[in-house]
Amino acid sequence: MTKIAYIINSLEGGGAAFPVPDVVTALRAHGADVQLFALSRRDGRAIAALDAIGLNWSVYAGAKGDHVRAFAWLNGQLRQWRPDVIWTSLTQATVMGQIAGALRGTPVISWQHNAFLRPANLRLLRATRRMSRLWVADSQSVAALSQSRLGIAARDLVTWPLFCADPMAHQALPWRPGERVRLGSLGRLHPNKGYDVLCEALVKLRSGGFQSPAPFEIVIGGEGAERERLEALIRTQGIDELRLAGFVEAGAFLASLHGYVQPSRAEGLCIAAHEAMLAGLPVIGAGIGEMPYSIVDGETGYVIAPDDVNALAGALARFLTDPAHMAAMGMAARKRVLERFSKSQFTSVAGEIMDRIALWRKSAA
Repeated sequence: MTKIAYIINSLEGGGAAFPVPDVVTALRAHGADVQLFALSRRDGRAIAALDAIGLNWSVYAGAKGDHVRAFAWLNGQLRQWRPDVIWTSLTQATVMGQIAGALRGTPVISWQHNAFLRPANLRLLRATRRMSRLWVADSQSVAALSQSRLGIAARDLVTWPLFCADPMAHQALPWRPGERVRLGSLGRLHPNKGYDVLCEALVKLRSGGFQSPAPFEIVIGGEGAERERLEALIRTQGIDELRLAGFVEAGAFLASLHGYVQPSRAEGLCIAAHEAMLAGLPVIGAGIGEMPYSIVDGETGYVIAPDDVNALAGALARFLTDPAHMAAMGMAARKRVLERFSKSQFTSVAGEIMDRIALWRKSAA
């Protein structure tokens, strides 16, 4: 059995921690023994999903940002557990895992979730890219960016879409005449998510004289540092149709909607948009990351340019003008993600990676 130490930045809800159970389950199916090591707890919202699959995990209990002590803790944990492979996710965990791997002579595999990194992180990962024996891009878009921006060679890169479409997932009910049209979005309240653009688009709709044939609301499920700024925009602009709901349970939230909006400025795979499509929702998505690969414009939703207030307002108007048509678009969206991101495809990539690991171990024996 191959022992894999899976290192992540935190146990925070959302982001890269939430898909870990699917990844671990797929690796286990091919003979891996996985243990998780987190460099901070943060809100701990990922813990329940980890516990549900019986995954052993450990977390550094010291102060956030104390990288020296966090690394000493991690290195001690790895010394005790003695993994055959170190698997990392996000910049902090990746660099620490790379250093630990070099010290121990242990091969490192690193996720790449978003090649639109902060300049310092981009320079850092470009400098350390050869310290990871294999890089795993979570989507086609990130694979292309990882080659062009990080300089990762194609032979050292595998694409593993970080989304496994569960056909039993919650499904939304179609809009019925007399109902309020309910649109929504899932994401951190962060500038990258473009929720300020959504506010401006709603103001644009109103100032342009748009009259929705049915009452509507837009609900954002998520928390973050942008809450106060967004609340101020909503209040000063009188955007009564928009509400910040805080943390929500993703499946039930998506099932309560008729359409989905993702006006982001930066994304990788964007799991939330794909979960929305799986729930049978049409998606208005910015043309970045994997969204333009997944959304068929006019068939499963609408692709808009990031930061384009007019395009977002126009797409919202198309949804709201004909809410009955959203159900057909949503069913086409669901069919598309079930075909592109099936469980068999997801598990087969795990098998390919485990085959590589087996060859490494054989050559090192």
